[in-house]
Amino acid sequence: MLPVRSTHAYGSDQTQLGELFLPSAAGPHPVALVVHGGYWRARYDRRLMTQLCLDLSAHGLAAWNLEYRRVGAGGGWPNTFLDVAAGTDLLGELDAPLDLTRVVAVGHSAGGQLAFWAAARPRLPAGAPGADPRIAIRAAVSQAGVLDLQLAGELTASAEPTRALLGDPAEHTDRYELASPRALVPLRIPQLVLHGDHDDIVSIRIATSYAAAARDAGDPCELVVLSGVGHFEHIDAHSHVWHIARDWLVAQASASRS
Repeated sequence: MLPVRSTHAYGSDQTQLGELFLPSAAGPHPVALVVHGGYWRARYDRRLMTQLCLDLSAHGLAAWNLEYRRVGAGGGWPNTFLDVAAGTDLLGELDAPLDLTRVVAVGHSAGGQLAFWAAARPRLPAGAPGADPRIAIRAAVSQAGVLDLQLAGELTASAEPTRALLGDPAEHTDRYELASPRALVPLRIPQLVLHGDHDDIVSIRIATSYAAAARDAGDPCELVVLSGVGHFEHIDAHSHVWHIARDWLVAQASASRS
């Protein structure tokens, strides 16, 4: 059976919403926060992740496909981050059969950065954009994510969109420290970092930098380098690359916690 789909607003802008995919079985259901990529640019939207959300719901997880303001349409610092925080916290207000003790997150490319940032919100100082979260994320998957924004701001492929999001790293060190998952470790949750060795959109150096920092901080972070894989296989619901992420999310959402 097809999932029940519904949209829910967390703000007045037309992009401040999420789409909920509920499994057809009775709940309460564990939840996957799903965040699309596109280098935070306005021309990309949550439709990139629709097929993944359908697949997650077919495997027993409610999928929350989060939209947010992007660069070129009201996004950037801090609005993009305020949106991700508000959209995540809206899960606690939905009239839906959700198990909010079992929330996991997955994001592709820039969405990987935002998903890991959402998981890192308990690490933010008081008063920072996104601080004081109401929803706890218990595990997270990065699909070719931009997890080290300081490094991304220096590399050819990622420098321009990263600086469009946050500004010049030399002038806005504070923003990068509050936005970059690498600067916020330890997240203190299980993490899976997937990255293809043929990715020419987001450098694999970003994945290795983040994973090393997470492990050094004591986090349970697994880096999987995918041989022969580029950037977009991650969001093909029929690919083995996605199946790795999906199966890990399902296992983490159902795992007991001491």
